[in-house]
Formats: sequence, structure tokens, C-alpha cells
Amino acid sequence: MAKSQNALTDNNVKVLLIGVQAPDNHTQDIQSYYKEFISLAETLGVSDYETTFVKLRSYDNKYFFTQGKLEELKAIYDKSEATEIIISEKLNGQQERNLQDYFECRIFDRTRLILAIFEKAAISAAGKLQVEIAQLELLKTRLAGHGIHLEQQAGSIGVKGPGETLKEETSRHLERLVLTAKKKIAQLDKVRDTQRKRRLDHELDHVCLIGYTNAGKSSILNMLTNSDVLAEDKLFATLDTTTRQLYINHKKCGLISDTVGFIQNLPHQLIDSFKSTLSELNYADLLLQVVDISDANWKSHIKVVLTTLKELKVNKDMLFVFNKSDLLTPEELQKRIDEFDIFAPYVVVNSLSKEGLEPLANYIASRRA
Repeated sequence: MAKSQNALTDNNVKVLLIGVQAPDNHTQDIQSYYKEFISLAETLGVSDYETTFVKLRSYDNKYFFTQGKLEELKAIYDKSEATEIIISEKLNGQQERNLQDYFECRIFDRTRLILAIFEKAAISAAGKLQVEIAQLELLKTRLAGHGIHLEQQAGSIGVKGPGETLKEETSRHLERLVLTAKKKIAQLDKVRDTQRKRRLDHELDHVCLIGYTNAGKSSILNMLTNSDVLAEDKLFATLDTTTRQLYINHKKCGLISDTVGFIQNLPHQLIDSFKSTLSELNYADLLLQVVDISDANWKSHIKVVLTTLKELKVNKDMLFVFNKSDLLTPEELQKRIDEFDIFAPYVVVNSLSKEGLEPLANYIASRRA
């Protein structure tokens, strides 16, 4: 049931992508934000699409978009011949249903889009369970309006009618599914705790790569450890935590782990469901926050990661790893380096070669000296 709620019916359908510059979106470069939104859709598998971008000065409680914008978007949608719509922002349940009725098509907001990507990318049992929990939690939040709608259809006013009963039954069923999935997660956590204890008993340093999605964490892991972890130029290529032994100058320095990337407005359902996986960060000796310095919104990306870590109550030593320096001209790179002091300690690297990662390798090695 969760899957059908979050998956596109057919990746071959035409989709209208609506990028929104919302009043509370304080991104430094809105074009980069729009590009990220399109990349999210493409990561899901959307290939036939048309884009339109709007700026909102205020929200409409009922439809999210104000009336004038809504009419403009309806005209664009009708002309586009699209059959589904994806919106770059989060909607509440009422707004989602009202927009679906208005456009007479399925609407995917940012939450559903990211959940669908996570569902597609999940490989391990733990990853699949965590996505399932997030989807079920979202469905629970979408039930309230459906219950009212069903009750009104039944003509019940002031009493608990058939619609309300159906809502309660559905809610209980979803809660049972969530509890079942959480029990399975707990069993997997026991195995993870045993493995973690074994590592701690050996007194090995543990380094964790964190950062905004597509910052290059997996590429750095591969280059440092001669591994072949999936490292694609797309968002959320990595969902499951991967740990490898780390050798520098032929000397074992400990272990290094790659983790799921963060993103602006990451659905809270996903943050909650992935807490067990991200609990690995609490046992790290050092966090390496990888930052794509070539992205115009790199400062915003750092803020997103730091805010998420605070929400997860993770407070560890951190090194900022400014990656993809090769994508900037020397002048552009120097201009950004001049702004790095507030993010000390830091290193500037590129993950194209071991030579490009020497500043990072030297820093890690110096901790063991």
C-alpha cells in the first residue's frame, strides 16, 4: 500500500515539474535549488517532463498556491499535456487533496518525491524497513482529512459515522505495520551493536563521512580504501551505511563509514526512521563533513547538515572536507577559501585521485601520530 502511494504510476508518463521559490526558502541561489529539484525528479526516473517556476510571497492554507498562481499553473498544466505533477515543496494533506481535485491528476510533493527515491534506492533489509516506516508514517498523517471526507459522504453530522470508523480502522492497521517494521529494525540493530562492540574492543578509530547528498562521500571512500561502493553523480546514490578498513601510507588508521546524504527539507519521517542507521555517528571519533564547494548553495548545505546533526543529537569532532575543487577556476576557488575560516578545521580536496585527497589523508594520519 505504501508503495502505490509514493511511486509514479509509469516513468514514461509526462510530468509537470513545478519549482517554487517559497517565502521561507532562504537559499542563496534559487536556480541551483531548482536544478536540485529537477535532479531529484530525474533520480526517480522521470525523463519526459516540462518545468515551470513560480515565486510565492504568501501561502494559501487550502491550496498552497494563491488563487492567481493557481489559475496560471492550471493553464500551463493543460497546455503541457502532462498527466502528473511534482511540486518542489512540502504540502499538507488537505493541500495535496485539494490540488489533486483542482488539477484532476496525481500530485507529488517534496516529501513523496524523496520517499519514492529512497524506496527505489534501498537495498539492504534495514534500508527497506526504514523507508517502509517513513511511508507508513506519512500515510498516517494523510488520514485525518480522508476520515472527515468519508464522514461527510455518509451524511453523519456530530456523530461518529462510517467514514470515521474506517479512518480509525485504517489508522490502527497502519500502526500495526509500523510496529512490526520497528521490531524487525530492532533485531537488525542488535546485530549492528554486536559488530560495533567488536570494533570498539579492538580500539580502532572510526571516521564517518557525512554531508549533503551528492557531495562526493562515496567517491572519497572508494579512493581512500580502494573500494567499489556505488558512487554515481545523482542524488541519494547511497542509503545504507558502508564501513571499510582505512589504511594510509600502508598503515592501518582505523575504519571509515559512508552514510546517507542529507538534503534541504528532508522529510521528518525519513529522519526519524533512519535514526537507527545514523546512530553510527554517535560512536565516531571524527566526522568528515564533505561539502561540494562547486555548488553555489554550499553554505546552505553546511547549515542543513549541522541542523540535522543537532536534531539527531550528534556532537562530535568534525573536519570540513571541501570537495570538487577541480570544478572551480583558481580565482573562484580562492574566493571561497577566503570564506572558510569560520569552518575550521578544514581541508580542500578533489576525489579524482589519491593525490587530490592527500590533505585529507594527512589530516587523518596526523591524529594517530
